[in-house]
Amino acid sequence: MFAIVGIFVVFAAIVAGFLMEKGHILVLLQPAEFLIIAGAASGTLLVANPIRILKDIAAGLMASLKGSPFTKARYLRTLKMMYQFLNKVRKEGLLAVEMDVEKPAESAIFKNYPEFLNDHHARDFVCDTLRTAITGGVEPFDMDQMMELDMEVHHHEETQPVDALTTVADSLPGLGIVAAVLGVVITMGALGGPAEEIGKHVAAALVGTFLGILLCYGVAGPLAANMRKLADEQNEYLHVLRVLLLAFLKGSAPMIAIEMSRRAIPAYARPSFDEMEKNCKNKIEPAKAAAA
Repeated sequence: MFAIVGIFVVFAAIVAGFLMEKGHILVLLQPAEFLIIAGAASGTLLVANPIRILKDIAAGLMASLKGSPFTKARYLRTLKMMYQFLNKVRKEGLLAVEMDVEKPAESAIFKNYPEFLNDHHARDFVCDTLRTAITGGVEPFDMDQMMELDMEVHHHEETQPVDALTTVADSLPGLGIVAAVLGVVITMGALGGPAEEIGKHVAAALVGTFLGILLCYGVAGPLAANMRKLADEQNEYLHVLRVLLLAFLKGSAPMIAIEMSRRAIPAYARPSFDEMEKNCKNKIEPAKAAAA
């Protein structure tokens, strides 16, 4: 949501400043220049990236416009879910949660947390780790190495669309120059004509450069930066789960494992110990907790 507001502020400030200088707003409306820049940028994106990254860029842009899902409430719900899960393991044994891990959508615990089930990266990260733990024969150190490797692969995949969009953003000023040069070519062809006509061609050429720089530093660049922050927040979320699972594999009590993972939560979203304890031990339904 804030991304949309930010883009609006960028354009509003530029248009307002232009009008304050007695500029004619219609001069900035150059569909041909925009088509050249946007079309060329889209073409370079298609040339440089496979279809999966193009889909990831679209998904990442939609996520950027929605805002970060990794809030304090999300972390609290995750801690409560894992506390319930670890308590079940402590009371019934590791084999009792085998079906929860194999079919998380049918799990009596996991099905109460749809955002966890819908986040296939986090769901698979947890379930695959627990599935390996149930199989047995793997030391906690080796499990930690597997989780770290999983996180590295996932983070690399998450940053690929970010790098692709950043490359396009860096190319936009150059494509703006291309549009401006084409405008100059048209202007040269109009030499000898009315001065007013030549002035329009020159203005259109300059708007090409203006659009390229604006789209780079006012739209594409900030959106790429937003996508990178979301990718980093996803990695931080997986790290919290990694700390929790590792503590569990080492034999820590459920509340100790939860507390260790709470310490790994970034400061901006970290609940206090009292908030975490009350959230884990109370009887509030997940849907009501989410609304709160």
